[in-house]
Amino acid sequence: MIVQSHFHDEDFTNRALEVSIHVGLLILLAAACSVILRPFIPLIVWGIIVAIAVYPGYRKLKDVMRGRGGLAAVLCTIVLLAILFVPVALLTETLIEGIQSMAAHVKDGTLTVPPPPPNLETWPIIGVPLSRAWNLASTNLTAALRSFAPQIKAILPRLLSASAGIGLTVLQFVLSILISGGLLAYAQSGAEVAGSLADRLFGVRGPEFQELVASTIRSVTIGILGVAFLQSIFAGVGFLVVGLPGAGLWALAFLFAAVLQVGPIVLVPAVIYIFMIASTTKAVVFLVWCIIVALMDNVLKPILLGRGAAVPIAVVFIGVIGGFMAMGIIGLFVGAIVLSVGYKLILAWLAR
Repeated sequence: MIVQSHFHDEDFTNRALEVSIHVGLLILLAAACSVILRPFIPLIVWGIIVAIAVYPGYRKLKDVMRGRGGLAAVLCTIVLLAILFVPVALLTETLIEGIQSMAAHVKDGTLTVPPPPPNLETWPIIGVPLSRAWNLASTNLTAALRSFAPQIKAILPRLLSASAGIGLTVLQFVLSILISGGLLAYAQSGAEVAGSLADRLFGVRGPEFQELVASTIRSVTIGILGVAFLQSIFAGVGFLVVGLPGAGLWALAFLFAAVLQVGPIVLVPAVIYIFMIASTTKAVVFLVWCIIVALMDNVLKPILLGRGAAVPIAVVFIGVIGGFMAMGIIGLFVGAIVLSVGYKLILAWLAR
């Protein structure tokens, strides 16, 4: 009995040691894979999100093309890239025109700043210092630039860094769209893998949770991000029509604010500026247009969010902020969707 017990303990120790080695190797492999894939995780996640969001449209296009899924995926990718490149091209054109115009005025010595509005000094807190700085710039631009030289030198590196960051973000979106196109081309295989993973994680409720994830992604992507993008297009049209300087930058700022659910905040200074430089009729028309743009989400969100799994705006807001802090600009979009999916999955799990 003692010999058998000794052999049993030794066998148990060997098996425990073997299992520990296997687990350690598995953890080491997972850590190595995570380090290698870490730069690509936001791109892959956003590519999966885009593919799931546009899958219904891809399926209809595939039916129109008589089952040619590869061609349908290519066309979807082209459309998505066009949707991305059109606002980017407008923004780039606006920046280039502004820089070229300023450079030409500086070269010719005709760069001037109009005098401030008469009622600017009456503004609370910032009225008096802003009016003094504006007056100095309008009467002696050289002296104004010299007095603000330290602030300008401090801001320039940040502007260059922000410009490089925007370029990198555009590249990330392009790569994500290409990834989504590849996923759409192999949608059937991807659906089978997702179904197997859902079955492994949730058992008999795997299909239910799989459908919940897909509906939540489509709901947030179309109902939150889609509405924000649509509002930005209408806001950008208004900025261009009234001749707002840097209309592309204003539209980009409005897009980020709309994703954060605070889009009207960007419209307020634009309206104030137009009232200061344009005629009353033009300014009033622009104000009405901005009110329409600000209220668009109240009409569109209930319609679009109603088609999927509704998610509280607070969850979306926290996801946007957290995603931006974790992954940068692309996290504005990925964070809201990932947190919304997690929120709905937890609720569904608790409902069991």
